[in-house]
Parts: sequence; structure tokens; C-alpha cells
Amino acid sequence: MRNGASIPRLGRAALPIIAVAVFTLTLVATLSVAGRTLGFDFLAYHQAAARLLAGQPLYDMAYTGTGGFGLFYYPPTFAPFILALGLLPPAIATWVWIGLSIVGFLLGVALLPVTRPIRWWILLLAGLSWPFVYAVKLGQVGPVLFLAFAIGWRWLDRPAAVGASIAVGAAIKLQPALLFGWALLTRRWATVILGLVILAAIAVVATALAGIGSWADFLTLVRTVSDPITTPHNFTPGAVAFQLGVGPGVAGLIQIASTVAVGSIVVVAAFRATGEASYLAAIVASQLVSPVLWDHYAMLLLIPISYLLAAGRWWAIVIPLATSLPLVGVIPPVVYPMVFWATILAVVAVGTRARSRATMLPA
Repeated sequence: MRNGASIPRLGRAALPIIAVAVFTLTLVATLSVAGRTLGFDFLAYHQAAARLLAGQPLYDMAYTGTGGFGLFYYPPTFAPFILALGLLPPAIATWVWIGLSIVGFLLGVALLPVTRPIRWWILLLAGLSWPFVYAVKLGQVGPVLFLAFAIGWRWLDRPAAVGASIAVGAAIKLQPALLFGWALLTRRWATVILGLVILAAIAVVATALAGIGSWADFLTLVRTVSDPITTPHNFTPGAVAFQLGVGPGVAGLIQIASTVAVGSIVVVAAFRATGEASYLAAIVASQLVSPVLWDHYAMLLLIPISYLLAAGRWWAIVIPLATSLPLVGVIPPVVYPMVFWATILAVVAVGTRARSRATMLPA
């Protein structure tokens, strides 16, 4: 009995060591062999910042499709966050950004309102996750959004914290603005007001830096390069259907149906699930409704996965493992929209059940 009882304790003691080792070794190995793809996306941010510092337009309007090197099509409100990095040489700036991204992700994991063992599990799953290591290698904003969303969840009952996290997320990338809708549905008026004030302040600074014309350039560029159906390597439900041979018209209808369904789930969750479950569902929805759903977006699913693990749904480990490094090049594209859908449905189901149980308890 004693030997048997020591096995779980040994596993708990080994988990942090294994998690740190896998996380570190995976990142070191991935970054060391990245070659020219190191900071692929960040270098577009760096070029945009350098153009701005040189008195040139923030956007290069020559692009007609997404995925190409140097394409910057984030909102002008992202400019204040990256401007200082434009002062550094590209190679140094890339490593600074990657270092900050890793630190931001680790801080986000530490802030997740779950138990310490589950945080170690999330770190381990991140080390095994292709979307996570790919996002870091490219210099994507995913780790920064992870931190922002983790802050919002950690202090969900503090309007200033949640509003600021949504505002920063929306300033960096438009999709997190969907969480303002969630805040309205859940009657978090102070969150909405504070968040919009912060976002407006960032927008004023961005306009002063990039000029009012940058907003028109941004909208034109987004309309030009964001095709949810025919964009190569896109993983929206409609794009995956198109890649499987479905005609563009039907694929477009599939994409519209998916977007409407996601929106409906967010509304239902706001009224039927717990506050944290509806918040996490809105996070997943903010990515799933994007017209371009890159594979590295799936790293953000680690946040709701931690919620499912905390609720005892250990089967949820399968979701990030489905897009893990060993399966790169093996899994079909349809797996990506499936993991997003599986996550949002599971979170809402668990949150709805938890709220139902809470209302049944005696006052």
C-alpha cells in the first residue's frame, strides 16, 4: 500500500520537472533550427514600425493576399506597442520580441486561476503544442493575447482589469473586441465603459503616430487580403471545406453558418453558463469567427483547456494533443476547426451545468 500510494506523489513531484524540461527543450530545438522563418511575422511588425519612424505610411498597400513575408495588417492601435522595437536592428528586435513573448506566456500561465498542478500541465501541453511553438518561432502575438486573456479571467470580477485586457487585445488584434459583446450580454457595464475608454485612448495615440489616413489604409488592406474561403493554409470551417473540394459558394455558406452558430453559442453561454465559462467561450469564439484562422491561433485554447481540467474533464488533454508536434504533417486540416468547436462546446456544457447546480443549492 505504501509503495502504491507513493506513485501519485512521485508523479506530482516529477510533473514540474517534466513540464519545464519539455517546454525548454522544445523551444530551444525549434528556435535553433528556425533559420529564415525565425520571427517571420514579427519582422512585418518591425518593418511597419521602421516605416513609421522614418515618416512613411504604416502600411504597405502592395499586398493582394495574406501569408506573404512583410505583410502587416494589424490595426493602427498596434503601432504604439511595437514602435520602440523599430529602433533596434531586425535580428536583435526579433530576439527581444521572442523573449518578451515567452515571458508573457509564462506570466499568463502563472496567472491562470487554477491549481498549481494544472498550471504545470498547461506548461507541458504548451511544450508539446505545435501551435504554441510555431507562434513563438514566427514571433506572433498569440502569447501576448494569452497573457491578456489570462489577466481578464484571473480578475473577472474587476471591471478595470477585464476592460483593460479586452482593450489591449482589441488594440493588438481586432478579434478580441468580440469580448465587449460578451461584457454587454452579461451586463458588465463598467467593464465596457472602461475598456472602450482605454481603447479610445490607444486609438488617439495611434492616430497621432500613424495619421488618420492609416485607418482607411488598414480597412482597405484587410478587405483585400482576408478571404475566409480561398486563402491558402487557412483553417476556417469554410476554407477547410473548400480545400476538401466543396465549391466556393457552398464553402462560403458553411463559413457563414459556422459564424452564426458561434455567435449563438456565445449568447446562450452569457445567459445560461457561469461568468467564467461564458468569458472563455467568448475567447474561443473570437478566434473561430476570424476570416483567417491560422493553425497557431489554437495555442489560445490552452486557456479554456485549463478550465476543463480544473473541472475534472481530463479527457480535454486530447484537444491540444491533437495538434501536437509529433502529429505535424499527419493530421488533416479539418482537425483545427474541430478542436475549436470541441473546446467551445465543452466549456459551455461544463459552465451551464455548474450554473445549474449553483442555482439548485439552498440559499
